[in-house]
Amino acid sequence: MHLVLIPARMASTRLPGKPLADIAGQPMIVHVMRRAQAANVGPVVIATDSEEIAACVEKAGGRAVMTRPDHTSGSDRIFEALQAADPQGRADIVVNVQGDLPTLTPSDVADAITPLADPAVDIGTLAAEITHADERSNPNVVKVVGTAVATRRLRALYFTRATAPWGEGTLYHHIGLYAYRRAALARFVALPPSPLEVREQLEQLRALEAGMRIDVTIVGSVPLGVDTPEDLGRARALLAR
Repeated sequence: MHLVLIPARMASTRLPGKPLADIAGQPMIVHVMRRAQAANVGPVVIATDSEEIAACVEKAGGRAVMTRPDHTSGSDRIFEALQAADPQGRADIVVNVQGDLPTLTPSDVADAITPLADPAVDIGTLAAEITHADERSNPNVVKVVGTAVATRRLRALYFTRATAPWGEGTLYHHIGLYAYRRAALARFVALPPSPLEVREQLEQLRALEAGMRIDVTIVGSVPLGVDTPEDLGRARALLAR
C-alpha cells in the first residue's frame, strides 16, 4: 500500500498561517490535499501540530493526524504521523508532499513513486529542466546533479544550491516531493544531520552521504511553492482562472 502524508504547520516564518491562507475560496492545505487525492496512489493524510489545521482538513472531508510541535523537519513529522496513520505497517511506500504546493500536478505524485519499481532505489523524487537563465545561479533553486539511468530518470549524485554541473548543458530544478520505502524513511530519520546537509541546508544530502540511493523522475514543470505573500498572490491568480 502507498500512503501520502502532507506535513502542515502554522509557524511559517515568512508567511504565518499559510496552510489556511485562502486561495480561490479554499484553504491552501485543502487545495494540496485535493491534488494529492486526485493522484489516486493511496490514502492521503495531513500531518499537523495545529488543531485549527486538523479541523479545517476534517471539515473538507479529509483525514488529519496530530504530531508534536517540536519537529525540526517535515520528514520527522511524517515519520511520527506514519506510526499514527498506519500502526499496522501496511504502507510500504510513503510519499511526502509539501503542504505549500497548491498548483501541484496530480501525476507528479505518481511520478515520484515510479523509481521505486527498481529495488535498488531507496527514495524517489522529482526535477524539471531549468528554462529561465536567472534560475541557474539562484541559490533558492536547488539543482540536482545526476546521471541518466532511463528515459526521464536520473540517479542523483548530488543536490546543491550552486550552479551545477559546470559547463554547457541542461540543469535540473529539484522539486521537494519524496517517495520513500518505509524502511528507508525509518533509516533516514534515525541518522544525524550530515556535514554536507548542514553546509548546503539540504536535508536530502543526509541520505546520499549515508549511501542511500535517490532516483529522480524528470517532469514537465515545477509547481509553485508558496513561501511569501508574493507567492500567495501568484497562486491566487493562477487558481482563479
